[in-house]
Amino acid sequence: MKTTIKKLDKSEVEITGILEWALFEKYEEKALERIGERMELPGFRKGKAPATIIKENTNDMMLLEEMAEAALQDCYIKILKEHMIDAIGRPQVAITKIARGSDLEFKITTAVMPEIKLPEYKDIAKEQNSKEENKKVITVEEAEVDKVVNDLRKMRAEQANGNSHEGHENMTEEEHAAAHPEIPESEWPELNDEFVKSFGNFETADAFKDKIRTNIKIEKETEQKDKVRLSIVEELVKQTEGEIPEILIQSETDKMLYRLEADITNAGLKLEDYLKQINKTEEDLRNEWKADAEKRAKLQLIIHLISEKEKLEPTEEEIIKDVTKITEMYKDADPSRAREYVSQMLENEKVFAFLDSQK
Repeated sequence: MKTTIKKLDKSEVEITGILEWALFEKYEEKALERIGERMELPGFRKGKAPATIIKENTNDMMLLEEMAEAALQDCYIKILKEHMIDAIGRPQVAITKIARGSDLEFKITTAVMPEIKLPEYKDIAKEQNSKEENKKVITVEEAEVDKVVNDLRKMRAEQANGNSHEGHENMTEEEHAAAHPEIPESEWPELNDEFVKSFGNFETADAFKDKIRTNIKIEKETEQKDKVRLSIVEELVKQTEGEIPEILIQSETDKMLYRLEADITNAGLKLEDYLKQINKTEEDLRNEWKADAEKRAKLQLIIHLISEKEKLEPTEEEIIKDVTKITEMYKDADPSRAREYVSQMLENEKVFAFLDSQK
């Protein structure tokens, strides 16, 4: 394999490479195995078809592209080690030449750790954690518990009378109110031991109220913790100096767009239809999100640096455990993407827990 490394602006590096066909073709077996895991063929269980059958049913260019992906995953790691490149984030990979019997040519652009000057993050965390409004003891008023109980009683009454919104999604609030008048509280089911059993394994109404009380307290504590963490984040981002690589900002906008598309799809719409409704293009959204995406990218760099400095990186065992859960739950999940997601989430939580502990 031959590689050329070129330094770009904004802490980015361009890797141009050629992988000889003799090495490239060795990835065919691995590529067929990966394709076979996704392919369903008559007479074979998913992932159990022989390689020869999979090859017969696979377009050659699709096979070559799968080979390239497998090869470059290995090569990228080797290139980084050989040239001591401190890469961060997901690289942008482009195949510039691919054909059976020919060398594989590629270009990889990746961000490298920029010169970032961290502020005194322990002092920032200590200052935010010690503020009076961030130390208040969480309490739950009886009226808050009663409100949840009454909402549930009302919901059950509406369900019994066919007054729920289910099946009436296209009605306006006014139309629904006219068709289903309000049920008076005197007709709501009574809070008793029998009633609470319909919500789960509860023996008594008191046990049910205790559970509601606990849930409200947990919710309030989480809200307060998130508020403190947000105040720490705001100060960290404000006081940290350094230029953020464009590729990381692009990666954050990709994530934001992906989340938006997932939400829209879950609502039964298509992204292109949504964009037409709001009279914007994908590029318009990316431009609007750029400042927020840069802030998120900067925060991830800060977290990574604190993690390294305080030796808070997640262990291999922790990563594998969570990746296994994700791939078992979502059979089509890409293991490499799942690993990247898990590593980042675990690192984030460890760093935030560390900052929480600064009193």
